[in-house]
This record gives sequence, structure tokens and C-alpha cells, in this order.
Amino acid sequence: MLEGNFLRFDSGALVACNESVDEVCLAAADSWLVEDGRSRSLKSHFDRFAKWATAADSAIVASLPAFFEQVRQAIPMTGRWFPRIELHLPNHAELPARPSLYLRLRQAPEQLDGITLWTLDEPDPRVSPTVKGPDLSLGFQLRRKAIVHNAEEAVLLSADGIVEEGALSALVWWRGDVLCAPDHSVPWLDSVTRQEVFALATGMGFKTRLERVRPADLVGLEIWALSSLHGIRLVTEWVNLGSPVGAARHIDAFQKRLRMLAAQIR
Repeated sequence: MLEGNFLRFDSGALVACNESVDEVCLAAADSWLVEDGRSRSLKSHFDRFAKWATAADSAIVASLPAFFEQVRQAIPMTGRWFPRIELHLPNHAELPARPSLYLRLRQAPEQLDGITLWTLDEPDPRVSPTVKGPDLSLGFQLRRKAIVHNAEEAVLLSADGIVEEGALSALVWWRGDVLCAPDHSVPWLDSVTRQEVFALATGMGFKTRLERVRPADLVGLEIWALSSLHGIRLVTEWVNLGSPVGAARHIDAFQKRLRMLAAQIR
């Protein structure tokens, strides 16, 4: 997990923070890539975080516009960054609820391309799969399990074996020229990158479809893992799928258009 500088939002400003957060829980989080002051869909990330944060504690809503503006101003305009905003709430019932907003200002790692998947060998263990934050640490743990199996990402399945998403990424695939993704019968995080990719597909004249599938239904297909950090990564291997995945046919055109979505953050 990336660390970076930890800043707390206090009295309308972000200030350096060295306090312990052992007694609070991560109720909501969001992160995005910034390269030389440019980022994709930053407002969508702010809107998504606001929805989650407000659901966790409605008292925080009045602080969010100023917090978001301070976050914009804190991000350097040169270099490659992967900032994360966080809402923390006390995790002891006897303590008064004092929601706290934070920014982790982190340098981004190098861009990665292809990715290897491994299917988690148990049903999805997350407790809040549609909100980024409460299960974030678990997501990193599941990725570490994938690494033990010579993969980089764990694929999460429902109790009846239906594909949901990756531990820290969204999954989409191609059936010919139709872009597909998991449907709403299973829980998945509202991925900003998935929204971007589906919008690009529609704009390029491709059909899109939501499906309820098992891993075996994806044999031989072009599969992508999506994230705000790395954009689109082609799945080059699925170690316990039992058969090969498909070759890249569409990814180059989409990666180019995805990069063109980046805009100045201020």
C-alpha cells in the first residue's frame, strides 16, 4: 500500500497530520491518477466520495466543497501522483461521532500494462462491497493471496460462483465487438473507469451489455482489468481458469481515448 504525506482537513485547510488513526474506521475513500496536473473525471471521483461520505455521516456534507477545493490546491502540478481522500469515523459506539477528512498525497508507481488474474478460493468476503473504504485493507490482503499464486489480482465470486470484480479493480470483457461487464445481480463498486470505458464504447459505436457469468464463460475472450491508477490493463493470463484468455483486439484504441479524457485539475 502506498503511504505518502497524511493531511487532515481542519478549519477549512489541510494541515500536516501525525496523529494515530488506530481508533477510527475508514468509512469512505477515493483515489485517482494525476500526471503533470491532469486527471480523468476528477469531479466524478469527488461526487462518488461525497455520496459515500454523506451516507456514512450526513453531518460531513457541509465541509465537502471546501475540502475538495483544498485537495485540488494541494496536488502538485508536476510529476505523477495518486492522491487518496478519506473519511474516518470513530469505531467505538461509546465515543461521540467526530467525522474527520484526510488527504494522503502519494506519488504514483510506474504504469503497468498486462495483468494476471487468479480466482479467489472462497466466496467474496467483503462486508461493504459497493463502498470503497471499509474493505480497502481486505482488498490488499486478497491481492497478496493472488501474488502467492503467481498472479497480480484476485477475482471475486459470489457464493454461487458468479464473477463480481477484482479485489481492487473492475473487470470487463469483449464478446466479439460487444463490451460486457457484470450485471446488477452481484455487488460491484461503482467504478469511474468502468463508466469512462462504457461511455467511450458507446461513443465509438460499440454495443454494450451487462451479464451474469462464471469464469468458465470468459474462456478465450479479451478481458480487461480497470482502475483509476492504471486505466485499462489487458488480462494476459488467468491462472486457474483452465483455458487461455483471448488476444487484444480493442485495447489500443481505448487506451488512447482514455488518455485524452485527462483535464487540468485547476
